[in-house]
Amino acid sequence: MPVNDSFHIYDTTLRDGAQQEGLNLSVHDKLNIARHLDELGVGFIEGGWPGANPKDTEFFALAKKELKLKNATFVAFGATRRPNAKAADDVLLGALRDSGAPAVTLVAKAFDRHVDLALKTTLDENLAMIRDSVTHLREEGQRVFLDAEHFFDGYRHNRAYALEVVRVAAEAGADVIALCDTNGGMLPDELSQVVHDVLTASSARLGIHCHNDTGCAVANSMAAIAAGATHVQGTLNGYGERTGNADLVTIIANLELKKKQLVLPKNALQEAFRISHAVAEVTNVAPSARQPYVGVSAFAHKAGLHASAIKVDPSLYQHEDPASVGNDMRMLVSDMAGRASIELKSQELGVDLGGDKELIGRIVDRVKEMESRGFTFEAADASFELLVHEEISGKRPSFFTINHWVTSVERATDQTIITKAEVTVTAMGQEITCNGLGNGPVNAFDNALRTGLIKLYPELEVLELTDYKVRILEGRLGTGAVTRVLVETSDGKREWNTVGVHENVIAASAMALEDALTFGLMRQGRKPA
Repeated sequence: MPVNDSFHIYDTTLRDGAQQEGLNLSVHDKLNIARHLDELGVGFIEGGWPGANPKDTEFFALAKKELKLKNATFVAFGATRRPNAKAADDVLLGALRDSGAPAVTLVAKAFDRHVDLALKTTLDENLAMIRDSVTHLREEGQRVFLDAEHFFDGYRHNRAYALEVVRVAAEAGADVIALCDTNGGMLPDELSQVVHDVLTASSARLGIHCHNDTGCAVANSMAAIAAGATHVQGTLNGYGERTGNADLVTIIANLELKKKQLVLPKNALQEAFRISHAVAEVTNVAPSARQPYVGVSAFAHKAGLHASAIKVDPSLYQHEDPASVGNDMRMLVSDMAGRASIELKSQELGVDLGGDKELIGRIVDRVKEMESRGFTFEAADASFELLVHEEISGKRPSFFTINHWVTSVERATDQTIITKAEVTVTAMGQEITCNGLGNGPVNAFDNALRTGLIKLYPELEVLELTDYKVRILEGRLGTGAVTRVLVETSDGKREWNTVGVHENVIAASAMALEDALTFGLMRQGRKPA
């Protein structure tokens, strides 16, 4: 039994979520994600379709031996028996029976046209398939849920038959009948009316399974719950085919924070940010910065007006405390920034401006002037912190000066590409000329710079360039174009971002890399000259 059997949080990331375009999960990935989901505290984890494909079959065999769940019940997914066959003889039902999963979710047709055109059988036989399959698995000791596929389309086309599917499944012993908006075309007001009608017309326990094709998957799920559904299906981060499934993270946060309905173990919601991003690392799908509650921009503030109010009371421009989901408030520094934005951002970075109005004013003016030239500090905290230190002390923190550099790219006679860089720097009173090779001019420049400096600053050994982005800004000065480069660097413990802007992409990259290494050395405890 899950932690809370009166209301089910049912996760289908490993099955329905894995159908997302470009998402390809290994068996090891699925085991890893399942452990994260269990840690979050969901009630049910749908593992996939054993017997239908080799990967899911292998996953279930491994899960039986290796997956020890603390909170969740493991679920196998499959279809009702084939037309005109016996449930006990159906191979795929046998795979569900032998999966080791204590619960099974069966998908069944609830749309009469699908029965006719896809299953190519009669409406009565489809009902018999549902009845026999549910009864058989129940007799084998498994808990059974039923996904009524295309339910809302079926309800519109033939209400009586859609209701009959629900009735038959419930009478056969299905604990929950999940009404599926398979095509994702419903809107909340229409959907809640249908759920209310089905609850009035039957004694079945209802669940909801929504896709996001109208952008309403979460809203539709919330509407179904308000209408009486006590089982909600979705995926972590809204993964799924087409435009995705209902995002369980958002649904859970809405229920616990807005509806005051505890659906996870106590305090588990505070792990939502960490787990959402940990799963994103496993799937290799970049997390959406604008994801409700757990996106890095969910509690980020840019406008000076917002910052002034937040300085007085954060709740004035935040609908919830970011800590409730394990997230943080962030101040963004941009040409919209006012004094409050700069002061709050500096505090966030651990730099106390001491309420010095003249200093804060200088920083505001400097940020606005630099952003007018193409710089951005929203995603370059490290470059902003270096700017603040420069305004405080009157000179920019520095460990080295780049005097000269040259890069070359050559295609050799054997068609290989050779990229070289030569960089001359002054550090600790020494002028050093160093060379580097790379898979491109920026990589070669970075390698040359580090080669020259690492003898004086061995701390650079742990720094690694982890991301590099180039953006061509709008034309300036007639046909001229400005290039903005953002560099992400890591020391293995945390990452920081720096920015460079120039008409030449290598020059812009050199600026961003210089800031990245300077900030990295400060993080390693070095004091600038």
